[in-house]
Amino acid sequence: MSLSGRIFAANYDRFMSRTERAGLAAQRAALLRSASGEVIEIGGGTGASLPGYGPAVASLTITEPEAPMVRRLERRARAQAPAARVLRAPAEDLPFDDDQFDVAVSALVLCTVADQPRALRELHRVLRPGGRLLFIEHVRSDEPGLGRRQDRLNWLNRIVAHGCNCNRPTLDTIGHSGFTVTDVERSALLGAPSFVRPLVIGTATATGPRHPGAATAQAAPAGGGRRGARPSR
Repeated sequence: MSLSGRIFAANYDRFMSRTERAGLAAQRAALLRSASGEVIEIGGGTGASLPGYGPAVASLTITEPEAPMVRRLERRARAQAPAARVLRAPAEDLPFDDDQFDVAVSALVLCTVADQPRALRELHRVLRPGGRLLFIEHVRSDEPGLGRRQDRLNWLNRIVAHGCNCNRPTLDTIGHSGFTVTDVERSALLGAPSFVRPLVIGTATATGPRHPGAATAQAAPAGGGRRGARPSR
């Protein structure tokens, strides 16, 4: 467990507070209103999405790879969504069987995962055919000048925001990972520096065949999970 990870987790809510107040909280809540059935959220962080899940959600599973974040997520889940299941696991290696969930949620996560295509293949794998991915992600701008500025400053953003990449073509990668983007809104991450503001909010449906490189899950044993995942509750 790195010192930087502990510091980032301890200060994450404060770090994001301006952006949340400027519109991110409302944008996330609007997106999550359509979540229903068996839901998985990757990279749950400190649990900012928890208030957005409504009664149509039959079960909620939240994964988070960073141990310091998991502890904060557990505390918030106990208070706001006591039935939620929290597990420590990376998005690239989800400890679940195929076709297990109806909806997947990614909120400012695909910018940080080590292997974005693999994470999306894993989401496609654990979703049932026709399942939906709800996403809100900041991305590389389509405006050439801003896009080049994001490329130049991405190194700084990775340091300040604990590995976050502000210049990924996330929307394209979603479309290349077996998903059909059915709804997308281009917006801005207000309250953030201008070079990380380009934002996409939308829904994609798991329609294509599974990528041949996608891992096949095994049933998670009681009290544990496959490939090193740690259940937290």
